[in-house]
Amino acid sequence: MVSDGQVVVKFGNILAKHCLDQRCSTELLHATEHTQSISSQLGIVARVKAVTGESKASSELLLSNVQNLNQAVQHVLRAAEAACVKGLGQPPADPEEEEVAAFCQQWRKNLTEHRAKEALNSDRDELGLRKTQGAKAEPTLMSLEQEQPPQSRNIPKHPSPRRGHTVTKRHL
Repeated sequence: MVSDGQVVVKFGNILAKHCLDQRCSTELLHATEHTQSISSQLGIVARVKAVTGESKASSELLLSNVQNLNQAVQHVLRAAEAACVKGLGQPPADPEEEEVAAFCQQWRKNLTEHRAKEALNSDRDELGLRKTQGAKAEPTLMSLEQEQPPQSRNIPKHPSPRRGHTVTKRHL
């Protein structure tokens, strides 16, 4: 979790550097600094817990830090979405920054397409208000990330059965 927090921090810093809107860039930098702090704190707590062993207090502290990191990451992603909507400048030839920019452009394209479809196909009630029931949620950076196959990991989601073994409900 700590390393994943660091990845989000790096992502946020790259976006903040290329964001055209100063206010969004500042908000994103604050969110990434907060996430960096919580991620480091979580690493320290995890190392201390590993040395001291099981205790209720250390488990609660660890869980609290994990929840705080989750909230901080969500804040970075919301700020990153705002930065993407406001617009990003051209990234330099750094492949990592190009990858972040391409990811954000794809999300922005998906968001634009979603909004256009909603505008064309929106069901309205008798007062002219859009019906929310059955409407698809707008795409988020998190949903786009979940749609893409993991590139850095080769871990299968479900282990395939070995020859001679059968998969039962218990294994799923």
